Amino acid sequence: MTHPTHLTYSGIPTFARAPLVDPSGDWRSDVAVLGVPFDIALGFRPGARFAPRALREASLRSVPPFTGLDGRTRLADVTFVDASDVILPSLEPELAHERTTEAARAVRQRCKVPVFLGGDHSVSYPLLRAFADVPDLHIVQLDAHLDFTDVRNDTRWSNSSPFRRACEALPNLTHITTVGLRGLRFDPEAVAAARARGHTLIPMEDVTADLNAVLERLPQGKNVYVSVDVDGFDPAVIPGTSSPEPDGLTYAQGMKILAAAAAKNNIVGMDVVELAPNLDPTGRSELLMARLMMETLCEVFDHV
Repeated sequence: MTHPTHLTYSGIPTFARAPLVDPSGDWRSDVAVLGVPFDIALGFRPGARFAPRALREASLRSVPPFTGLDGRTRLADVTFVDASDVILPSLEPELAHERTTEAARAVRQRCKVPVFLGGDHSVSYPLLRAFADVPDLHIVQLDAHLDFTDVRNDTRWSNSSPFRRACEALPNLTHITTVGLRGLRFDPEAVAAARARGHTLIPMEDVTADLNAVLERLPQGKNVYVSVDVDGFDPAVIPGTSSPEPDGLTYAQGMKILAAAAAKNNIVGMDVVELAPNLDPTGRSELLMARLMMETLCEVFDHV
């Protein structure tokens, strides 16, 4: 029996119409999507808990395969599943971390490229723990903020600290490259600690001045985990985020960075965090981020 194709606004909104599976079920796929609807580690406006659902709905406009103006078809033979969301407690961060790491490990065992839908940026820490076996792990982070603070507001687990905690927990995490840094509020101790560790800190003015030179500073030939904080983008492009910073990345700049990272490295995983769809009544924030994820996957599988 042949089933008709659903309109974008009908049917059950799994990511890109992918089959829904249990993270630890009997399945194998090229790409698996896992949601982490967690935002109790925010220091400002909440709403990132709603992002996984919003991104799934937005993804219905970007269902592969894709054929471009040049006639080239992409992601035609790439398989997708939607591994649902981590089942999270409402107010138990440590238990949330444990469940997130467990689910991420299960997904990693069953797919080539896991894609994680946050959530505030604190979720990157428990997600990265699932990559403790990856040798010489590098991170490419698109972000207005460093997120390398040791302690903020008497906690070590906020969305300002995921990469500090990850570096402490993962001996295999070699290097972090952060692109798009800007704003008035930087923790001097965090900046000094990141530089002491040898991380690459690229301010937004460097991107504006010479994007090609920035692309040359990305890692090459490494195992790379990509973390996309949507506040790395200009709020005129992506307004739906807790802590927007003016003068950020355009969509084109962000995609060129991600495409270069994919072309030069082995992408082992990706997260998209800090999207707060409730803060953008137009809905364009989730539409553009769903498109960005799918376009990044095109670049990843173009080089597999």
